[in-house]
Amino acid sequence: MSAPQKKTIGRSLLVTSAAVLSSLALTAPVALAAPSPSPTGPSPSASPSVTPPAKMSTVGGARLGLTGTQVNLANGVPVLPKDITARSWIVTDAESGDVLAAHNAHWRLPPASTMKMLFADTVLPKFPKTEKHKVLPSDLAGIGAGSSMVGIKENETYTVHDLWLGVFLRSGNDAVHVLSAMNQGVAKTVAEMNEHAEELQALDTHVVSPDGYDAPGQVSSAYDLTLFARSGLQKKDFREYCSTVTAEFPGATTKNKKGKTVRKPFEIRNTNRLLSGDYDISQYQGIAGVKNGNTTNAGATFTGVAERNGRVLLVTVMNPSKEEHNEVYKETAKLFDWGFKAAGKVEPVGELVPPKGAAGSSAQPAASGQAGGGSGGSGDSGGSGASAKPVTSATAGGGSGGVWTALGITGGLLVLLAAGGFLVNRRWPLPDLVRRRSSRP
Repeated sequence: MSAPQKKTIGRSLLVTSAAVLSSLALTAPVALAAPSPSPTGPSPSASPSVTPPAKMSTVGGARLGLTGTQVNLANGVPVLPKDITARSWIVTDAESGDVLAAHNAHWRLPPASTMKMLFADTVLPKFPKTEKHKVLPSDLAGIGAGSSMVGIKENETYTVHDLWLGVFLRSGNDAVHVLSAMNQGVAKTVAEMNEHAEELQALDTHVVSPDGYDAPGQVSSAYDLTLFARSGLQKKDFREYCSTVTAEFPGATTKNKKGKTVRKPFEIRNTNRLLSGDYDISQYQGIAGVKNGNTTNAGATFTGVAERNGRVLLVTVMNPSKEEHNEVYKETAKLFDWGFKAAGKVEPVGELVPPKGAAGSSAQPAASGQAGGGSGGSGDSGGSGASAKPVTSATAGGGSGGVWTALGITGGLLVLLAAGGFLVNRRWPLPDLVRRRSSRP
């Protein structure tokens, strides 16, 4: 079966050097950190109060455990936007790991489909994108009522590539459940996600359902969601999928008037409105992913990555109280705008910690195309079976508007380990989407 047509418009951005994340260690005793995400541990409430707890995790810095907004305002530092209504948010430099500002960063809240970032970071490396799977009725069992779906049909065959497009573009819980079935079931997948969260030091997170559907005890935090995005973005396939605007997805097999069996694809569009735009919001300048979500308990949640003038920022926003259409994206855009103006001027209030496996490792870097420490064992192949050689260019198959520039990697090393520090290769080839709307600052 031919791969679906992608319409991602992009070019490779090569940001030129590696940044050392210094002093990346827990800044408080374990007793003050959030409970372990072990499935056997006590389950936190899935319906948190409207006020943050008095004590939160201090992973990444003591100030990140405080309630309210944390920022170091000084001469030359722009004032934060005043109309941010989210319960929790965080603005970080994706490469250095500096937390530029945060608000209740470790508040454990229902994450909705932003949990799919952890799902992808855990499962994506396991299957080549060309692998095919015929969907059994049991694969689609247990999907929550009212779930977002991409439209997978029983007894139809899909490639892994198709399924990941369904996960990232349409937030398809059906695609998540099929991939979980391929991974020997939901229970095993959830256990692996919890283990991976712990490895990433995302200690606010407790996974119950791999798709982020509301479930008792399922929580994460703005800080943890940012860790998931940062880890996932080390993987080429993750970057490609989360930045894809539209793609063709296989439809149901039918017979035409002549009795010939046909299977017509249909177009799916990314529900990340900063990426695809909407009637009341423009595509954000420099946006390159990552994942949105919305459920009854979680409200609207979103983690986004954007690049401007060689600087890459991550912003996570959880549950704005202002009930306006696309409010989570509007507040994210305001925080991005602030972050790009403040970066290089504002003193950080904390940092993104490295995975456990990076702490105290030897100075030997991971081999090209192989796993970096604590990044899910996928290196940059994203499970695609790609060669360790640098990728320079590629085109999506078929149709007008389907040409895209591959996400090139000139050095081949995305995650490096060194004694006393965790280095993230700054040559992240984030898709530089065409600035169709250049009026934004």
